[in-house]
Order: sequence, then structure tokens, then C-alpha cells
Amino acid sequence: MRERTIASHFVRAALRGAERQGQDCTALLRQLNIQPALLDEPRARIAPEQFARLMQLLWESLDDEYMGFGRQRSKRGTFAMMCYAIIHCRSLEKALTRGGLFYSLFPDAPSISLSREGDWARLTVDDSTLWDPDHFLVESLLVIWHRLGSWLIGQRIRLEEATFAYPEPAHSGEYQRLFPCSRRFAAGSTSLLFQARYLAMPLLQDERTLKQFLQHSPADLLARPDGGDSLISQIRRLLGRDCSAWPDLEAVARQLHMSPQTLRRHLSEEGSSFQELKDHLRRDLAIYHLGRSDLSIQDIAEQLGFSEPSAFHRAFKKWTGLTPGAYRANQEG
Repeated sequence: MRERTIASHFVRAALRGAERQGQDCTALLRQLNIQPALLDEPRARIAPEQFARLMQLLWESLDDEYMGFGRQRSKRGTFAMMCYAIIHCRSLEKALTRGGLFYSLFPDAPSISLSREGDWARLTVDDSTLWDPDHFLVESLLVIWHRLGSWLIGQRIRLEEATFAYPEPAHSGEYQRLFPCSRRFAAGSTSLLFQARYLAMPLLQDERTLKQFLQHSPADLLARPDGGDSLISQIRRLLGRDCSAWPDLEAVARQLHMSPQTLRRHLSEEGSSFQELKDHLRRDLAIYHLGRSDLSIQDIAEQLGFSEPSAFHRAFKKWTGLTPGAYRANQEG
């Protein structure tokens, strides 16, 4: 289990459209075994599978893939029909362009456009028609279209930059998981920049693989966006191989074929540190196990390398604002 847990901010943001439509969000949360009180803690987090299920419940209960953030609904099945409309395109450029044209047929839909800038391509989402106070839907669309494009050509599209037409939010530390590239806020548009060479690549998928893809998408695309080949993601993978014997920084540096000093510098440039990465992985593993009943809290503490349960309690409360026992109680209802 290496999937990164989801900050409570995104759960609150996802529910705002449903609340605006008069939906009983407490009932939705209880279907996920999440006590509403959990969301009162800004540092609280949930498991990715819970977040994926939340997206599905919102789409089902509202019959709206825009989750209440649009002026008009995007009925369930719209995304799937768009995928069927583009699956036979000969190149990624044709597919992304046709996908944007597909959504332009719907009044008040957010505009999705593709443009070239020399050797670069830019995918832009215009959310001016949306009621999206937390920018949740527009960011979701960026993630979905990036992951969809990568799936279509059978390789991850490496992002150069993500821009956002609004100021940097308080939770911007979470964006590395969503947009593993340089990020610029208060920009002229909300967009993703990547090398134009990807646009000429042929689609490697067909209707058969699309049918399987749509069984879990786009919910999984939102809940489990990968960190790609970033240094942080590589280190998480190395640390996650054996959580009973955490390698130290020197050992990880050797596996990455660099000096400890170089590793520290690169992590600092990405806005992180080795200790922070270890803490975040421990936090995510703890949340994963606390959401299940097969291990006691003491067993979880031992698995994560804590010398005693009290040290685990202190660390977990620092990470999430809750004790392990309180978190488990909020999961179990």
C-alpha cells in the first residue's frame, strides 16, 4: 500500500456542490463509514478508496458528473460517451481536440482546449461558467484529462508546468501529489503544459480496453493520481518496500545512485525532506490500517517502527489532529 491518503480539504470541497443542491451529505459520509466530525479536523485524512467511492456516490445521487458545481448537470455517462467518441482517433492530438469539441456541445460546460506553443502543448480549462469556490472541479478536470491522455497513449505524459488562475491556497502542499511538476498560481489561465511530441503519438487503446477502463474511471483517476517519476515518488516506493526496516537516507541515496548531500538538495528543491517523506508514508500506512480491524493500535505502532504505542499516538495526533483511537472510532461510526 503506497497510495497517498486524501486531505480532508478535498472531501469538504467535493461536498460543497452537493450541499448547494440540498443533498444530505451526512448520509453520504455514513455510507463510507466516515463520521462527519472527522471533517472538522483540518489535518484529518481519508483513504483513497473512500475518496473514489465518495466521487461515485456524488455522481449517482446527483446524476451529475460535475457534482453540483455547474450551471447545468453533466448527466452520468457523459464522460464515457466522450471516451467512446475519441477512442478511434489516430493520435493524441486528435483525441484531445475531439474531446474538447464534444463538451463544447453542452451549454455552460467548462471549456477544454488544446493549443501549441512551439515545442510545447497546453491543455487549458476555462471554469468561468462554474460555481466552484474551492476550484475542486477545475482541478479534477485537469487531473482526469492528464491521466486519460496518458492512458490513451500507453505512457505517462510528463508535465512541465501547471498554472492556476487564482492565488495559491493554504493547502498547496497537497498539489505535488496531483501535479508533480512546477506550479504557478495567479496565472492567466488554469492549464497544463507538456511537450508537444506527445500529441503525435498513436492511441494504443480500443473499445475493449476502454470498457475495462471505464469500470473505475474517472473516480480512480482522481483518487489515485500517481506522482510519476518524481524523486519524491521514487523514494516513497523505496521506503514502502519493507516498512519493518526503514532504510536511512544514506541507504536510499545509494539506491538512487547519488550522494546523501545531493539527495538532500534535490528534496529541498522539491519542497520536502527525507524525514517528512518518512512521516507522510507512516501516516498513510497508519490510516490504511486504522480503517481496518485486523490489527490493534499497538500492532500498527510496531509495524511502523515505533518503539512504544505512546510515541505512535503523539506522532499520529501531530499528523492528523486526532489520536489513533479517535480516528478509528470516526471510521467505524
